[in-house]
Amino acid sequence: MSCKQTEELIDAYVDGELDLVNSLELERHLRDCQACSHRHASLLALRSAVGGVYQQAPADLKNRITSAVRSSAIRTNQRSDARPLVLPLRWIAFASSIALLVLVTLGAYRLLSGPSRDDMLAREVVASHIRSLMTDHLADVPSSDQHTVKPWFNGKLDFSPPVVDLDDQGFTLVGGRLDYVNDRPVAAIVYQRKKHLVNLFIWPSTDESGHSEKVSKLQGYNAVYWKQYDMDCWAVSDLNPDELRDFVQLLQSTSSQ
Repeated sequence: MSCKQTEELIDAYVDGELDLVNSLELERHLRDCQACSHRHASLLALRSAVGGVYQQAPADLKNRITSAVRSSAIRTNQRSDARPLVLPLRWIAFASSIALLVLVTLGAYRLLSGPSRDDMLAREVVASHIRSLMTDHLADVPSSDQHTVKPWFNGKLDFSPPVVDLDDQGFTLVGGRLDYVNDRPVAAIVYQRKKHLVNLFIWPSTDESGHSEKVSKLQGYNAVYWKQYDMDCWAVSDLNPDELRDFVQLLQSTSSQ
């Protein structure tokens, strides 16, 4: 499958509307094409962001508006010599307009405020974690030896990512691969704890001020951000938050080998 064909089909693939044969072909192309793989990750992040824009009005909104309109109509009828209670069309139109205005205002507020840069990055690394599991592309260099994984990145990135052996602490090194996050190539180092996989994404930080540790939960996955070695680090896994924090603390307390 070519990049042009992938571009035509990737929206349907993300929406789960692509047939099995084309899905398999597209996934094979995503494994080999970094540009298309990045487009796929961006679409997943965008879909997740847009999904949070819409918000239903409170359940009792209709009842409160109807009650207010009926009360006003009753007062109007009482002032009109007790004519039969009929809800005027203008009041129905007014109530509908108010409800629509509330919905539009809520949606516009969420859209304009939008997710923060950190939230978008969290969505992007989670999407990359999911993609690595879906496309069977977990590691370009599968190895439990840190002295095999770390040199593999030489010449492939403009920085040298730290690769730490945590096998004695219950996190087995699985390997490493190249990924694309935050509009740049990054290192993805993979660990395993029992049946749970952890993707550790690392790239040089451009923010001199630094950020404190941040924990996010998206689509059933936990993502932890911290800054170490003057690099931005994200750990993503379906591990529970406490175990994932243990993993992060082990990395923070272990010097680069």
